[in-house]
Amino acid sequence: MAMESKFIWMNGELVPFEKATIHFLTPALHYGAAVFEGIRAYNTAKGPAVFRLTEHAERLLDSARIFGFRSLPWTVEQVSAAIKDTVRVNGFGDCYIRPVIYLDGGGWNLNVDGGQPALAIAAWEWGNYLGEEALAKGIRANVSSFTRHHPNVMMTKAKISGNYANSYFAKTESVRLGFDEAILLDPQGYVAECTGENLFVVRSGKLITPATAPVLEGITRSSIFQIAADLGYPVLEQPISRDQLYIADEVFVVGTAAECIGLSEIDFRAIGDGKTGPVTRAIQKVYHAAIRGKLPKYEAWCAYVG
Repeated sequence: MAMESKFIWMNGELVPFEKATIHFLTPALHYGAAVFEGIRAYNTAKGPAVFRLTEHAERLLDSARIFGFRSLPWTVEQVSAAIKDTVRVNGFGDCYIRPVIYLDGGGWNLNVDGGQPALAIAAWEWGNYLGEEALAKGIRANVSSFTRHHPNVMMTKAKISGNYANSYFAKTESVRLGFDEAILLDPQGYVAECTGENLFVVRSGKLITPATAPVLEGITRSSIFQIAADLGYPVLEQPISRDQLYIADEVFVVGTAAECIGLSEIDFRAIGDGKTGPVTRAIQKVYHAAIRGKLPKYEAWCAYVG
């Protein structure tokens, strides 16, 4: 995956790609003392548009507050403007955007108050995280031997960099076993989410997804809630047991990087007829039209770069 761009936004300045560096002794590297967002921009008839930009900027700042930063020098509007600037100056249409707020200097006593927050934003051209073929064929997953974080061990509503060691453990294990993705259970043994996606089960025309307590409150997840309701599919938030995955009509996962992808197989058991199901395809179709500004109903989700 080529991640090169012309410029990276760092603390108010657009810095040439090769000069966008931080010091080796930055505590974000050593302790995972950072929070981030994953955002996408898409080409539309009106030019590039960042999908659900305001919500992503809000969650970035919320993550920083959850991490413990008491005073942040940026507003949602300023972060949003910087993200647009980064996309614009690099001349990108379709691209992935990664803003990071990190502890810059100090903090070696494991106290957030010992350092200052810094903000950097990168963008690069990136296709579907799980591969283009996954859109049509679906992917194979397994239930991981690793458990999703307990909400009182790591803050599960924040995209904290250190949290993702959990995802690295699970995803690496699953890929080495021959699967595409891992499904993590919560500390009570119920289905939580995947390593970078929220999960939905389809049964008898209803969508079921875990409640938000043990999982990240995904922005794509909330988009799917709205799309599903508009298509006439009820959405229920309730516990899902591992064996309920096996007897589902369909299972699909959603996230900014993965978008909306069906699961064809879980733990060597075919889901439904073993390919992306009709409900998943219907939601995919609307979602892909919405992110490109083709549906007036959802155009408010598109922040045009201009």
